[in-house]
Amino acid sequence: MIKVALVDDQQMVRVGLRMILESEDDIRVCCEAADGIQALELADTHAADVVLMDVRMPGMDGIAATRALIAKQPDARIVILTTFDDDEYVYEALRAGASGFLLKSADGDTLVEAVRIVAGGEALLAPEVTRRVIERFASSAPHAAADPEPTAPQGDVPHQPSPEAIGDLSDREVEVLQLMARGLSNQEIAAELFVSNTTVKTHVSHILTKLGVRDRVQAVVEAYDSGIVLPRG
Repeated sequence: MIKVALVDDQQMVRVGLRMILESEDDIRVCCEAADGIQALELADTHAADVVLMDVRMPGMDGIAATRALIAKQPDARIVILTTFDDDEYVYEALRAGASGFLLKSADGDTLVEAVRIVAGGEALLAPEVTRRVIERFASSAPHAAADPEPTAPQGDVPHQPSPEAIGDLSDREVEVLQLMARGLSNQEIAAELFVSNTTVKTHVSHILTKLGVRDRVQAVVEAYDSGIVLPRG
């Protein structure tokens, strides 16, 4: 059974999400929160496998809540709920440690699939949309600077790989990371490089370990931050 926490300041949104998710035999909603502060309080008593987190909420927003929750529970799997108008917030949430994001306009089947993917330990890396978000902000965001005023993150800052860690990547690992940044799956990377899926999985595992990140989304963010991958144009 996959346990899901819903964090959104709109009750009707939470009701709709609950109805969709609990129509599935393998998913149940274990708790609901109306803002980031309440979500952190509930995290101590409800061990959710996946947190669906609205990005814009009064009080503590989704970005600050994501940072704080991951600081408390490093294995937390958080999916940001957003719209196309929230690109800047999504990018900051990904850098804060979110495992991906989902558009609020997504249909029920997409929502259920996303929950299962993230619960299984994978990152929700929708190729075109995620790449568009990262490319738009990675080249211009001052990585060492404070976060934008609207988000005012609290809690520990997620691990950032050192230049030495980036340099530890082999040429083939850099190549795999660049293909990951294009949104390719392991199977597609294997076809591109004429190697087996198992070989690609090994490379991906080594990349995550060397960069000190936990999933593909974080690896792709770091690929842009480090300059291994440059935005198109």
